[in-house]
Amino acid sequence: MMSGPQLLSPQQQVPRSLWSLLCMTTLLLSSIQLTIASSTTSSDDNNGGNKKDLSAGKLRQLAETALMERKFTDAESYYRQAISVEPTNSANHYKLYNLHKRMRSYGDALGDITTACELLEKNEDGNSSGKNKNKTMEYKRIKAKLLVNLGRCEDAVSEYKSLNEVNEDATNCAHVTNAALSAYQQSDWSSAIQHFGNVLTNYATLGDTPDLLYMKSQAEYNVGDYYGTISDTGKILKSYPQHLEAYQLRGEAYFRLNEMDMAQKHFREGLKLDPEHGGCKEGHRLLKKVTKNDKRGDAAFEKGEYKEAIGLWWGAMNVDIEHLAFVRPTLLKVVRAHLALKEYAKAEEECMKHVNNQESVEGLHLLGEVQSSAEKYQESLRSYQRALEIAPDDQKQHCKRKVEEAQVALKQSTEKNYYKILSVPRNAKLKEIKKSYRELALQWHPDKNTDNKEKAEQMFQDISEAYEVLSDKELREKYDRGEPVFENQGGGQQGQRHHMNPNQFFHQNFHQGGGQRQHHFRWG
Repeated sequence: MMSGPQLLSPQQQVPRSLWSLLCMTTLLLSSIQLTIASSTTSSDDNNGGNKKDLSAGKLRQLAETALMERKFTDAESYYRQAISVEPTNSANHYKLYNLHKRMRSYGDALGDITTACELLEKNEDGNSSGKNKNKTMEYKRIKAKLLVNLGRCEDAVSEYKSLNEVNEDATNCAHVTNAALSAYQQSDWSSAIQHFGNVLTNYATLGDTPDLLYMKSQAEYNVGDYYGTISDTGKILKSYPQHLEAYQLRGEAYFRLNEMDMAQKHFREGLKLDPEHGGCKEGHRLLKKVTKNDKRGDAAFEKGEYKEAIGLWWGAMNVDIEHLAFVRPTLLKVVRAHLALKEYAKAEEECMKHVNNQESVEGLHLLGEVQSSAEKYQESLRSYQRALEIAPDDQKQHCKRKVEEAQVALKQSTEKNYYKILSVPRNAKLKEIKKSYRELALQWHPDKNTDNKEKAEQMFQDISEAYEVLSDKELREKYDRGEPVFENQGGGQQGQRHHMNPNQFFHQNFHQGGGQRQHHFRWG
């Protein structure tokens, strides 16, 4: 009976000499690995032992070396290790104070120097009483000066009192700070701004003064100095990036300046830190309500839905009608919508609200345009002249041209006014001019007005003449400058006649299809 296949041992599968060599190599590698592992473990143990065995003095030396190399985090770590070795040695805390001050971590620095003072006062660092007393006084003066620089002037005065000393800077700083706080509590915002500015400029010079800066920012907001608010809250957030109230106040300041994107950014940053923060939530809600209506109004205007646009813009303005940085430019958009609807009286009424609140070149120019469209040419000229008077130097030339155009419009109002004939504003586009011409030409075509043919012929001729001039870029520019538009014209437009047959002109302008077809109209 045959047995199954037999398994060979590794020795039987490989020649004996080669097998011996492989075994020796394996043993050698294992020995090397064990040696390396042992060496590494020993090294780690020695290093750990060295760290544990380092004296406070050696750790301070390592910290000083790291400090010279500007490795502040390493230096801080060494000083803290030194403190763990010698927790009652005030020198360790004083060294850490200097490091934190250099790192501009002034709150930590104040804690360090305070601890150093307390340790010296308890006389737990082993120094002789005389040296200990002198060092205590030295540290307390350092602490008092730091308190002044941080705007904590009352605390600084108390510190000097404990030394039986009076420091003029600390005393004056405390006096001004108290005046600032008193003005702030009484809502005397202008005085508060002045006193807080004095403290921050002359005494609290380190910049790590979030409470004083925040109160100054609030005062600036309440007097309408929104740029000041933005500047000071920005300083707070640079040092304290989780200061929720600073995010809220800065967002509200941007909102007041009508910088909606920046306002939204700050409200959202605050809500990231605290989704339930009431101030940021309310600010974000109002902002969305205003911007949503405003954008929808813009879209409606672009579609020619002017009444819808007016309603939406008023909805946005009524969220906060005292928000003038938003209301004033939005009111001018409302004026343009009324102007597009040819509601000239309403357009002028709304535009006067803008101008009466505060004159601006843009507002006066729009008022002049509305008045010209309403055929109030003298009033229009006065509006443009006033805009020229208040215009900054970089707008003078533009305003001067507007005045000249208004003077021409006034002169033409006593002659044949082509814009009036076609019932279009002076800034009408060619599409609007063509549309108005076709409507009026059809309305006044002599074939349609057999009962009043003489008047119809005159109107039809004037309409054709007006269209010929206003549809031609070169002729229109001449007309707008008050120059003669036809040869041998002279003496103004009054009494001049169109030099083209109006019926021929009519059929040419109602001709379609590149010469293939003409419209034929039957009346009656």
